[in-house]
Amino acid sequence: CINMKRPLLQILESRLDNVVYRLGFVSSRSIARQIVSHGHLQVNAKKVNIPSYQLKPGQTISLTSKGLKIEQVKKMLSNKDYRVPTWLKRKAAVGKIEKLPERSEIDTEVDEKLILEYYSR
Repeated sequence: CINMKRPLLQILESRLDNVVYRLGFVSSRSIARQIVSHGHLQVNAKKVNIPSYQLKPGQTISLTSKGLKIEQVKKMLSNKDYRVPTWLKRKAAVGKIEKLPERSEIDTEVDEKLILEYYSR
């Protein structure tokens, strides 16, 4: 059940697959979705394999030992220039949601009104 008071982009940004991408564990959302689906992640030390899992502030996301062995992940984690969004924190292969992002902190070019108009038909 999705809380209808939360703005659409906050809901999308707080999906597990998107947070894995935003933390810089992988280079694309499709790879993030695959890594989540294959069980290579834990949320608060419990395995989660649902890409659409809604994360909340305070939760930690970590890669499993198998996940750390994936070449794509190793490559991304070694990139010292990657900048994690301000609403997230990352230390090595562990990330944390500090707070839900404000619209100004989401760099995706999306017109929410167009999405709402489409689904209002």
